[in-house]
Amino acid sequence: AAPSIDPAELEAFMDGVVHATMRQNNIVGATVAITQDDQVIVLKGYGYADKAGEIPVDPEKTLFRIGSVSKLFTWTGLMQLREQGKLDLDTDVNEYLSTLTIPDTFPEPITLRHLMSHSGGIEDRIVQLFGDEASDMQPYAEILSRELPGRVRAPGTVSTYSNHGVGLAGLVLEEVSGQKWEDYVQHHILDPLQMSSASAFQPLPESLAAQMSEGYAFEMGKHVAKPFEYVPLAAAGGMSASALAMTRFARAHLGDGSVDGQRMLTAESVAMMREPLFEEHESINAWLYGFANYSRGDTFIYGHSGG
Repeated sequence: AAPSIDPAELEAFMDGVVHATMRQNNIVGATVAITQDDQVIVLKGYGYADKAGEIPVDPEKTLFRIGSVSKLFTWTGLMQLREQGKLDLDTDVNEYLSTLTIPDTFPEPITLRHLMSHSGGIEDRIVQLFGDEASDMQPYAEILSRELPGRVRAPGTVSTYSNHGVGLAGLVLEEVSGQKWEDYVQHHILDPLQMSSASAFQPLPESLAAQMSEGYAFEMGKHVAKPFEYVPLAAAGGMSASALAMTRFARAHLGDGSVDGQRMLTAESVAMMREPLFEEHESINAWLYGFANYSRGDTFIYGHSGG
């Protein structure tokens, strides 16, 4: 029951915040979308998607890499398969894998519930998560057979953020659905929600490639455009999307699982994903079902960041 926000005042506030942040951090382009009560009340692009070409950021069409926010699409897909009775969150993930076997380092098996709360007990590693060429995009089973970090503690003991754990969840989604992760996300989430300016594919489809924002580094006093960065374990961070597209995904999760009559999940499933899943200590916000819990005091705040 939050009070109504004046969109004009909010936009003026965002202008000040975004322009100052862009100046302080040498940012070329940014995009902002804010919804309230299932309505988009601020939708704005700042700066350039392509500085050399002087192409401004279009909040409806310009795609940015959303990093680990991509994980939410993996969890959403797994919840869809759960609704269909094709998997259970408490089953040993080995039961769903034919291309990989998780070693029985501990008596307790790793389950999807553990992976959703990053409590699978898998060692945290960043090495080899990114690639420079399309050839770096290899099957999940090959990557995980070669790179899966070791099991260093019993599952359900400690929450340690794990990109490889989400990659493992992506492999489960592929094996259970019979589709590649990218195809599954496209056909079962992006298409139903009419997220036309979003993609799980790397490289991007030709129809969207021209809408991709350049990525810039600030080197020796100037902006230098960098190439598209590949994320082989795409389930953990490979997506690209516009701000407007992301409002449709957010509205589905904030509401009853649907947007404009297009359903992504049941109301029961989206409500379940907001519930506490793993509490490490009473003084620390509990992980939800794939969502981070950012609550402060009596205000419930949840979501996911992405770099």
